[in-house]
Amino acid sequence: MPTASGAASAYASLARLTQPGGAKAAGETAGGAESFGAMLKTAMNAVTEAGRNSDMQAQAMAAGKANVIDVVTAVAETETAIDAVVAVRDRVIAAYEEILRMPI
Repeated sequence: MPTASGAASAYASLARLTQPGGAKAAGETAGGAESFGAMLKTAMNAVTEAGRNSDMQAQAMAAGKANVIDVVTAVAETETAIDAVVAVRDRVIAAYEEILRMPI
């Protein structure tokens, strides 16, 4: 289940991304912006981690060690993350198809 410290960490990361001149992290370009590849890798790692958390919660529930609410929350978070990935994939494919339709 998400904790208050996890939420605070996520908000801090978001604040760092939105502030110009923020601290540089691995994968950032010379201009200070995170590269698309690094951003994509971070997002996919987050989705993978949500899936693992969901699996662990389901296994703990099967063993009788987890709360039903925690399992439902973890599964819902994973579903939302996967839906976001699918939506981004669809937009990227649509943009690629539009580029292919451009006259040369």
